[in-house]
Formats: sequence, C-alpha cells, structure tokens
Amino acid sequence: MRESLSPELQQAMTLDADGRYTFFIQQAVANGKLWILKDDSGCMLLNAEEEDAIPFWSDEELARIWAEKEWANCTPWAIPLKEWLDRWVKGMEEDGLAVAVFPLPEELGVIEDPAEVADSLLREMKRQRSKK
Repeated sequence: MRESLSPELQQAMTLDADGRYTFFIQQAVANGKLWILKDDSGCMLLNAEEEDAIPFWSDEELARIWAEKEWANCTPWAIPLKEWLDRWVKGMEEDGLAVAVFPLPEELGVIEDPAEVADSLLREMKRQRSKK
C-alpha cells in the first residue's frame, strides 16, 4: 500500500511526530479538508495517552493505510476544513475527545486538544493567505 503513495506522502511518513504535525497542518489548509476513517458505527477512535482521540490525516491515501486488518471495515471520509473548525472542534471538546494528528500504524503521533489544532490551522491559513 505504501508503495502506491506519491513521493511527497512517502517522505511525510518518514517524519517524526512533530514533523508530521507540521505537514498535516500545511496540507489540511492547502487541500481544505481533513480525513478520518469511519464505518457504520461512526468514526474510528484510538485510546492514546489515557484519552480517546480521533485520528486525522491530511490525505485520503494516508488514512487508507489504516483501513487494513482490524480497521478493514472503515473507509476514509473527508471533512471540509471550515466544517471541522465550525462544528467538530466544539463537539470534540464537549465529548472529551482529543485529536491524533497523522498517526502511523506503528506510532500514534501528536495527541492534541482540538482547540490547539484549530489554532494551528488558523495560523497556517493566515500564513498561506499572506503568501498569495
């Protein structure tokens, strides 16, 4: 599966957790969406650092890597960035859920409060707008 990824995504998978966080923020803003895995019961949850977290990726193919073995019944699902900022952040905070940013099958990555991820996304949106 990983062999079918673009060179950019293959390179991103070699980054450490902080590097993947930065890549995720930049790509989610550039693409205007975030990706989760979901099945008939809802979105995939991970238990990380003694809290429940929803894993998010910046690309469908990165999410698809997880849709194997025990998660084979899940499919990637795109969430528009505006919708995530407007609705998901508040909902996740109310439900006590964290964000697992760009986890790999062998490493969970950065686990962060939804508001912190939203702040990073908003800063990146402003940065990308100023470059145009």
